[in-house]
Amino acid sequence: MSVHLKEGKPSVSPDFLHLNDLACETIGGKVLFATDDFFAPAEYLLKEQRPVLQADLFTDYGKWRDGWETRRKRISGHDWCIIQLGVPGTVHGFEADTSHLAGNYAPRISIQAAYLKQEEIPLLPPRRSRIGTAASDEELKAVEEMRSNEWAFLVPMSEIKSGNLDTGHNYFSVTSKQKWTHIRLNIHPDGGIARLKVYGTISKDWSLSGQNDLGDLVATVNGGICVGYSDAQLGHPHNILGTGRAKSMKDGWETRRSLERPPVLKADDKGNLLLPGREWAVFRLGHPGIVTHIEIDTSHFKGNFPDTCTLEACILSAQEENDCIAQKWSLKQGTKWNVLLPVTKLKPHKRHFFDATAIQTMNLCTHVRLTIAPDGGMSRLRLWGFPRIPSHARK
Repeated sequence: MSVHLKEGKPSVSPDFLHLNDLACETIGGKVLFATDDFFAPAEYLLKEQRPVLQADLFTDYGKWRDGWETRRKRISGHDWCIIQLGVPGTVHGFEADTSHLAGNYAPRISIQAAYLKQEEIPLLPPRRSRIGTAASDEELKAVEEMRSNEWAFLVPMSEIKSGNLDTGHNYFSVTSKQKWTHIRLNIHPDGGIARLKVYGTISKDWSLSGQNDLGDLVATVNGGICVGYSDAQLGHPHNILGTGRAKSMKDGWETRRSLERPPVLKADDKGNLLLPGREWAVFRLGHPGIVTHIEIDTSHFKGNFPDTCTLEACILSAQEENDCIAQKWSLKQGTKWNVLLPVTKLKPHKRHFFDATAIQTMNLCTHVRLTIAPDGGMSRLRLWGFPRIPSHARK
């Protein structure tokens, strides 16, 4: 099923948009091959940031584009590229974004996928600076070994719409429950796509982790996912589950300033600000477990860090999670949250570490809720702990 959206019409947005982007460059997604990169390289497809327009910027080959754009074909065939997902996973949907490509977008696309073992991936020539080039005979011969034209179709040939000078979104739902490692994006016959988002769930093999193996239970690469939030105007909360240290504020979660703040701020006897507002985000762990260590990192947030934060945890079934999402995590639902980390004062541009002595509950959990007061941002959340299987899930 395909859905075409223009910005400003979120009421029909598909329900897979809260899932992780398996192809994003920030979690290791990369382009292995492209037939043509004349105006702009295929690597731009995998950027996390939204496409931008620089109307007066030109390269030696034409107008600069924040996306993948091929030359106008004057030979038979169509253009395509192969993307290796950052982590294997099950794909629930795609987004083909045609922002700022009016007059040059690809009118039709199709998407194929495969699950390849490492030994099935041929040694391909490295991709360096690609603008102004097309695939060489050597590259074409090497990529033939992948037999990507035989891969399964997740999206048959479908029309997409132009973003004109606004942001154009084209969504495609996927029903397959298989796991995939590689994607082939076909554009028919040529043109441009600004971004390709591959929304899905990460398939980490937790059977390789013992009960005494300490791991980050909420990290994106381990299957952690944001399933709800109050505000993400300046940065989405899923960013704080990313790999490595944040490079800047754009790699973190940041909310707008609270409009409920009073004209003059006051604090309690502990130094915590007395403010009515708060923001929150809910995360599903990659695997149920017991959290024993916590890291909250406000690096890069020097004048816009939260005053305090709180962490709570609970156990939810898949159906209970779906109900909570449908009701936007209303406090009236009666979900029983247990305090992991009580109200804690935060400092700017600092990594805050908390061990078991600071954690109030050591019970098994599947979801956590991070609350910041009154607003602000942070760059990373790490929940180190041990994987466990809930009693109701045991056979």
